Amino acid sequence: MITVTEATASAGALKRLSDEGVSIWLDDLSRRRIESGNLAGLVETRNVVGVTTNPSIFQAAIGSGEGYEEQLADLAVRGVTVDEAVRMMTTADVRAAADVLRPVYEATGGRDGRVSIEVDPRLAHDTAATVAEARQLAWLVDRPNAMIKIPATKAGLPAITEVIGAGISVNVTLIFSLERYREVMDAYLAGLERAQAAGLDLSAIHSVASFFVSRVDAEIDKRLTLLGTDEALALKGRAALANARLAYEAYEQVFAGPRWQALGGAHANRQRPLWASTGVKDPAYKDTLYVDELVAPGTVNTMPEATLNAVADHGDVQGDTVTGGYAQARADLAAVERLGISYDEVVRQLENEGVAKFEVAWQDLLDAVTKSLNSKGVDAE
Repeated sequence: MITVTEATASAGALKRLSDEGVSIWLDDLSRRRIESGNLAGLVETRNVVGVTTNPSIFQAAIGSGEGYEEQLADLAVRGVTVDEAVRMMTTADVRAAADVLRPVYEATGGRDGRVSIEVDPRLAHDTAATVAEARQLAWLVDRPNAMIKIPATKAGLPAITEVIGAGISVNVTLIFSLERYREVMDAYLAGLERAQAAGLDLSAIHSVASFFVSRVDAEIDKRLTLLGTDEALALKGRAALANARLAYEAYEQVFAGPRWQALGGAHANRQRPLWASTGVKDPAYKDTLYVDELVAPGTVNTMPEATLNAVADHGDVQGDTVTGGYAQARADLAAVERLGISYDEVVRQLENEGVAKFEVAWQDLLDAVTKSLNSKGVDAE
């Protein structure tokens, strides 16, 4: 649990971040975090107003077994399939976390207090199955502050439109490219238009677009290092911030256009940019880099706990660090291209790797739960 002293120390940078219009979400969830009161403590003392999950997070939490023993034993006795067991456990955690964050949800009019849960990553290239899974997850969690995560694959785009059109709030994940981000915003607006035509209350539909940050630097920096020239090495650590800043520029453009104006007049909500993958992967970089340098109003920054604690301890939040940097961002990406590093190739690779990593994590989770169910099933006999 967080002490009063720690809470006082964290007030500075995290409060400044919130005051600048950045919503702080925690990129982690486990049953132990919920039941110990840790999540409630982070809401109270760390300005946390939301939670994101993904297959890797659940694999780490449930794979450890801690806190899940009783439910696993009950599921084993019932003889459920491993897929059903995993969904029963993950939705139970999301439902409980949503209850913890319900006061935030109500205080912010539904803007924050959100908990995200992802569709089965094995469905990333199947539109119809993704829509069906999203509907099922919304029904299973059964909380107004839940968000269903849908990957921004080509198959995911029409699924986003259909799910938003059904009135279900969506967190679009695994966005790496500016082109795909614009397609995501278009899919969201199309979903709102469909919801409006169906007579749904647009003010109740929310969405965030999770734009991944650190993985862009990890891949481009690797290529810059291989080139090894002074020019190449001088560009290290700049591509991810440039990419994210230009994404925010695109957000400003789309949500100032005539198509949005019509929806905004019907009380629709903007789809906020969410900075994801904000944990620094290169130890040579400041561990708060992707927080300090991505401060802009109307955004979300979802952080692993280590990054959250680092910001609380020594974050340097000095106001908006995004909107004045568009020209430099374009120059940085152009400089990378001139060195023969293809932006399109990098972002395509990162999307494919992102989907694959979640599929592997999901399979690891299924394998771990299968083992637990089998062992408890034998014990039960």
